[in-house]
Amino acid sequence: MPTVPILMPQLGESIAEATVVRIGITPGATVEVDQEVIEVETSKATMGVTTLCRGTVKEIIAKEGETYSVGTLLGLLEVSEEEIAKTGVDTLEAAADRRTAAAAEPEQEKNLHFALDDDSYEEAPAVVPSVKGLPVPTGVMGAHYISPRMRARMDEMGLREADISAVVGTGAGGRVTVEDLEKFLDYIQSWPSSHASPMRLAVADAMRRSWTRPLATVGMPVRLDRVLDHRRNQDPKPGLTLYVLRAFALALAEDPASAGFLIGQKVVHPRAFDIGVAVQVEDGVVVPVLRKVDQKSLFDLTNEYAEMVERGRRRRLSEDDLKGGIATVTNFGTFGLTSGTPIPLPNETLILGLGAGVKKPVWSDQVEAFIPMTEAELLVTFDHRVVDGGGAGMLLSRVCELLQEPGKL
Repeated sequence: MPTVPILMPQLGESIAEATVVRIGITPGATVEVDQEVIEVETSKATMGVTTLCRGTVKEIIAKEGETYSVGTLLGLLEVSEEEIAKTGVDTLEAAADRRTAAAAEPEQEKNLHFALDDDSYEEAPAVVPSVKGLPVPTGVMGAHYISPRMRARMDEMGLREADISAVVGTGAGGRVTVEDLEKFLDYIQSWPSSHASPMRLAVADAMRRSWTRPLATVGMPVRLDRVLDHRRNQDPKPGLTLYVLRAFALALAEDPASAGFLIGQKVVHPRAFDIGVAVQVEDGVVVPVLRKVDQKSLFDLTNEYAEMVERGRRRRLSEDDLKGGIATVTNFGTFGLTSGTPIPLPNETLILGLGAGVKKPVWSDQVEAFIPMTEAELLVTFDHRVVDGGGAGMLLSRVCELLQEPGKL
């Protein structure tokens, strides 16, 4: 019977590889058109590899836990001639016939200028996940200079400058030598360790690139009682994160330069106020982006927000769901944390963080007494090249003001 390949698909413009996390078929099983048969994990999401037609599983080549590049052969299906005629899928036999015909074509008839690429399928085994990014600068007493020999050895091992910051150098000026590195690696060889997932590597790379900028954090307390009272009367009830998200978008719309991005000698202002929300998932964080938040009410955003968060936790977000944000909101108060220093994504200038609400006695001039109020720390981390402390403070003040009138959000 004709054979149809199951290939690692192109899962996004910037996705070159994915890790197989679950294989849902076995040899001999019958599969239908567009049936999800293999679950793979990229640096951004978990997605499914589906079949192109109906058939019987002949062989599974992929292995769980291994990483494969786009176009790699993951498995084989045996398919009937009728199914091929109906769906028009390509088969391994047809590809082999084309290569044979091309090889047998007389030399004078070949037009190499318009020759097609070889359409054989990649059968290489797993590839090592690769994440590229700018390194974190190391201290002057560590690996502040890396020799070509050391650089070559690090490239062989997939290491970056930040990875060797813990190595004590014995070379001139405290330079870390290849021998220092090898000794350190031998030293930690027997230590407990775990495999870093694609998600963990992606988060590490993003934070590494973010930290190449001068980042600063400022904060102030915000009273949440009016927000909490307003929320009790809503159906469905918006989360606290959504109130902060909406207020943040309105404040940024009043001062777009605060969310600008420094390119050369220009601060490029945002075209739309699309803001991401940090969602904690297994072994990392994803940031789905809500579009035009300044133009949508709380009511309009509630269902969209809930659906985005739910898909984010299931790792079912598309690449389009994750790109184009100008800033991010993170509610680390859900973990009981009252304060923090969130780090903005490399392509963003700002991230706004909300801590856990705490009951505190607050003086009231109206009743001339202390009354219990719920307060939380509101913090913003910003690229100090674009925004100064005063500007960040005024932005926070405006967000706090808007949160005192939740009915207008």
